[in-house]
Amino acid sequence: MPVIEVHNLTKAFRTYKKQPGFAGAVKGLFHRQYEQTLAVNDVSFRIEPGELVGFLGPNGAGKTTTLKMLAGLLYPTSGTAKVLGHTPWERHDDYRRQFALVLGQKNQLWWDLPARESLELNAKIYGIPQDRFERTVGELTELLGVKEKLDVNVRELSLGERMKMELIASLLHQPKVLLLDEPTIGLDVTSQKTVRDFIRGHNAQQKTTIILTSHYMADIQALCERVIIIDHGKLFFDGKLSEIVDRFADFKLITIQCENADKHPAENLARYGEVTEKTATAITLKVKRDRVIPVCKALLDELPVTDIDIQEVPIEDVIRQIFAR
Repeated sequence: MPVIEVHNLTKAFRTYKKQPGFAGAVKGLFHRQYEQTLAVNDVSFRIEPGELVGFLGPNGAGKTTTLKMLAGLLYPTSGTAKVLGHTPWERHDDYRRQFALVLGQKNQLWWDLPARESLELNAKIYGIPQDRFERTVGELTELLGVKEKLDVNVRELSLGERMKMELIASLLHQPKVLLLDEPTIGLDVTSQKTVRDFIRGHNAQQKTTIILTSHYMADIQALCERVIIIDHGKLFFDGKLSEIVDRFADFKLITIQCENADKHPAENLARYGEVTEKTATAITLKVKRDRVIPVCKALLDELPVTDIDIQEVPIEDVIRQIFAR
């Protein structure tokens, strides 16, 4: 039985369109014009227990709106959703104790209090026994490397330390579903890796079902086998991350190493493919998938090749092309 099941979920926002200037403001008092925006448009998907799914899309695609509906913060315009057998926007107490939502650009910790006091407050809200609270906080702070920061005011923590504390706060009650909206936004590479490793380990050990949105493809590649892509509110792709390259990138990159590579004009090599890079010792060509083998043979015959390398196009380039469409 799926943990998350979404059918034809739609969310429309009605916004007031103000006319420019003072005259427009006065006119708007009597005759208002409204626009309707479909933030989420007829989206359907299912997520099984223990899955860690990447939720991708350009800015404004509807990712955060979808997560907020699954968390019960927003009511949909139409459609249905079930999370752990509950309808999220009915906000049953039993459901609220079984999920957590972490928004990378929103704080749930009290800004002017030490992190420990905010965590203790969360523990009281969820009715967590003191011994379990101490054990859980000890384990999580040790894993995330912030044990010595528990008594520091939240506003004095670095961005990375604050995000780690946000993760700890969301996991105190051991949720079965974790919704992560850009948890590594703005973090340095070291903090990003620490958070990624923690999420991967937590998913493997606790079998928590996780939906992760991120604009950093390193997060998605490191954590998610399956991705869901939405654009302009509509579902665009739902499948394995590895299938994206096969489906949307119809070329590969061939890099050859040879002496005096810079002396071979790009126009002479254009018949094989697009020259994307050329140095004194190497040439990189973008070649259609069905021509890779004959092009490699031709290059070996024509040039003094000392080494040849064939690679898939980087996944972030493929995703960027999808968004550009």
